[in-house]
Amino acid sequence: MKNYALWLNKFMESWKKLEGIKTTELFAKDVKYFETPLGEPCKTWEEVEALWAVVNYNQKVQAYSINILCQTEDICIVNWRMERVMNGIAQKIDGIFQISLNDDNKLTYFKQWRAVE
Repeated sequence: MKNYALWLNKFMESWKKLEGIKTTELFAKDVKYFETPLGEPCKTWEEVEALWAVVNYNQKVQAYSINILCQTEDICIVNWRMERVMNGIAQKIDGIFQISLNDDNKLTYFKQWRAVE
């Protein structure tokens, strides 16, 4: 069974610790990664890495929470909340992740929706 809770905790902790590129070690190289729900997915692994490379420089996560809303073997839907400072501006985020993992517990699909205050 895929361990979505463990993966999510590793993902969020890595994000909080500003380990941008290390965070991508949790992803399969062929991940289908949507930064926005209606946009196109990243076309290359380098695009995914580039999104995470800037985390170290432009944000500081102060607090987060995750709540798995539902999951099957193939899909997990998660409500996540975060308080962060991004480019000097305090933000509160309420979001949804849709994720899928492979048998090695690597991310194969990522889509997020979020509202930022």
